[in-house]
This record gives sequence, structure tokens and C-alpha cells, in this order.
Amino acid sequence: MAEELLLPEAGDREAIYQAILPQIKSLVEGEPDQIANLANVCAVLKEALGFLWIGFYLVKGEQLVLGPFQGPLACTRIDLGKGVCGTAWQTAAIQLVPDVEAFPGHIACSSLSKSEVVVPLLRQGEVVGVLDIDSDKLNDFSEVDAEYLEQICQLLA
Repeated sequence: MAEELLLPEAGDREAIYQAILPQIKSLVEGEPDQIANLANVCAVLKEALGFLWIGFYLVKGEQLVLGPFQGPLACTRIDLGKGVCGTAWQTAAIQLVPDVEAFPGHIACSSLSKSEVVVPLLRQGEVVGVLDIDSDKLNDFSEVDAEYLEQICQLLA
């Protein structure tokens, strides 16, 4: 893939995901370095969708540790079961949170975050990390986001 992202001139979020999914596949195919792939995926998602914060946390021992990201400063470590990311890790399930203030135990890395989606990164059935995306708008994520972000995470596994 060239170092240029091709995006539709107009369209809804699903159209954007449909445009970037094959580009991400091409970008990560044949690149064995996980950090490089995670960094490029963050950059693609940030450029294509413009969310407040997009990044990965990677499982290291008993914690999620901050990996590649795009956006404001972030929390560095998250414990299993803590906050939205720790819950996604513990349950191995996508977390769609329309209002982070209503999520029990939410970890506020940024006061600008209003809604969040977290997708587990699974390798051979085990969570090895999570993709975390924050928006500065309430209720900004849907099943469409969950579906396509899960496909992106599958490409990374």
C-alpha cells in the first residue's frame, strides 16, 4: 500500500470503513512487526474517522500497557477488569459505551471523552490487547463501528 489513504469523498461511517478495510489489510499483510502495524492502524483510523483518541493497550503480565496511539496523553497502565478497557480484556467482549460517565468504574484518562468503544485483540482465543477509541461526542459508536473494528482487529491477530 502506498503511504496515502484513499477515502470516499462523501458517505457515512460504514462507507469509510468499507474503503479503509482493504487498505489496512494491504498495509499489515507481510509486515511481521506488531508495533509498526498497530501504529499504522491508529494513523489510518485517526485520519479516516477523526476520533478524539485511538490506541492500543497490550497485555503485559497482569496489566494492559499503553501501546501505539493517536491523540492526547493517555493512561499508561490498566488493571484487569478496571474501566472499559479492563472490562473488555476480562470479558473478551466488545464494549460499546454511549456515555462514559454512566459506565461503572470508568477511568477518565481525558475529561474530553464522552463515549467509547473497546475491541479485544484476540490471538488463538486469548486477549493479547485491546483497541480503544474515545469520542468527544455522546453516543458516537454503533454496531457498525463494532463490526468493522472487530474485522480490523482480526487482521492484526
